[in-house]
Amino acid sequence: MYMTIEETAEYLGMPVEQVRKYVWEGRIRSVHDGEQFVINRSQFDTYFKQLETLKKQMEEYLNEPLPPDRDIKDED
Repeated sequence: MYMTIEETAEYLGMPVEQVRKYVWEGRIRSVHDGEQFVINRSQFDTYFKQLETLKKQMEEYLNEPLPPDRDIKDED
């Protein structure tokens, strides 16, 4: 499915100008259909999968209990 730059910005939650800049820089692949640039939505699937994986890893890391302090029983 192809989206316009405005639809892509809404989909990604980014400003329109930033998406337009990424298209001109080639960071987001697009096709010019004669009137406007259109962007294939499926190119963001991997990005969202990686983002979900990273969120899960961060959640697991933050929920991991702290190990007991080894020096707590040390008597001087």
